[in-house]
Amino acid sequence: MSSTWPILQRLSLIMITFFLQQFFTNTSHGDVGTAARYSPPYSPTACYGSDPSQLPSSNLFAAAGDGIWDNGASCGRQYLVRCISASQPGTCVQGQTIQIRIIDSVGSAPSLPSSNGTTMVLSTTAFQTIANASVVAFINIEFQQV
Repeated sequence: MSSTWPILQRLSLIMITFFLQQFFTNTSHGDVGTAARYSPPYSPTACYGSDPSQLPSSNLFAAAGDGIWDNGASCGRQYLVRCISASQPGTCVQGQTIQIRIIDSVGSAPSLPSSNGTTMVLSTTAFQTIANASVVAFINIEFQQV
């Protein structure tokens, strides 16, 4: 039994190291981009026209920027989105991740975004869920398609 003790110690050390890496390092599991916000009206949309039944009742949706629009193939795609930073400290709601659905293209959205050239433009509800921001025009986000 004494000959297996060093092996058990090494195995324990490996398991502890793995645990610490998984739970105490900030690893990214998605893409990084930027998000602005836009206000109503949200219809008509490039994806669903004037059909309001296609808008999520939670109001957690977005218009896709050029980088993810994919000639309309992004319509209906869902993404997990979280705020990772902004120009003003304390803007991001820590630990808050939302799931949004793409309903439009930034280029055809019926209202103007708070900032141009972003990865996505979130509905007011979606933006305010992940950011304490009424003065910030855009935030840096991590997003992952689900």
